[in-house]
Amino acid sequence: MLRFKTINIFVTVTLVVLIAVNLLISIPASYFIILFVIWFFITLMGSTLIQWNYHFTSLNSNSGIKEDAVAITFDDGPNPDFTPQVLALLKKFNAKATFFCIGRNVEANSALCQQIISEGHTIGNHTYSHANNFGFHSTRKVISELEKTNEIIKKRTGLELKLYRPAFGVTNPRIKRALKITGLQSIGWNKRSLDTTPLSEQKILRRLTHNLKKGDIILLHDSSLKSLQVLEQLLLFLQTNKLESITVDQLLAIKPYA
Repeated sequence: MLRFKTINIFVTVTLVVLIAVNLLISIPASYFIILFVIWFFITLMGSTLIQWNYHFTSLNSNSGIKEDAVAITFDDGPNPDFTPQVLALLKKFNAKATFFCIGRNVEANSALCQQIISEGHTIGNHTYSHANNFGFHSTRKVISELEKTNEIIKKRTGLELKLYRPAFGVTNPRIKRALKITGLQSIGWNKRSLDTTPLSEQKILRRLTHNLKKGDIILLHDSSLKSLQVLEQLLLFLQTNKLESITVDQLLAIKPYA
């Protein structure tokens, strides 16, 4: 598996060799450009594909689980229009899930956060603002976002969160340092629905159910009617295929709260 530190060492050594060779015989500038492009492409992909674990380790699935179970996770809530409907569907199918909540949404909908917990689901940290430029925040700013969300949720529920879902799935060295300081564990996924894109419900459902197996972690959002309709079909699929939906901490055998 490619890692940020390993790639940087490789590129640095290669650059030193190219410079040394260039002192003896002139080599084309394109060699240096190609090296930079390779480094940039790998780092870009590693920063946006959470399954690579390029900057730090995220728990993306549990292939070794004995139970016939998967974990459905929801990002971006709680949403006053759709989270109650999601909870009703989960209750109907006797399914449990994990909700990675945005801090400012918890502030506005704290009763929903309490309901999520009281109905046996798990909650996690999904930053305070979920800003579009979150991947460019400083380490200090990332820490502030994570700690603020944890403080809000602890004040309203008494729970101290240990699980974190990266906004947009973006990772980088600054977020790595922030997680080390805050003690949060990054939780990824290996089944991404893309339910926030223009894809149809049918295509989203096919993405989720194709080769779905026990131990998989599914990413959905509790923020749209389309996601709600996909969820209902997904729960029917799990029921038909005798797969249980459990919380991500149960799936990974970890503690969700300190």
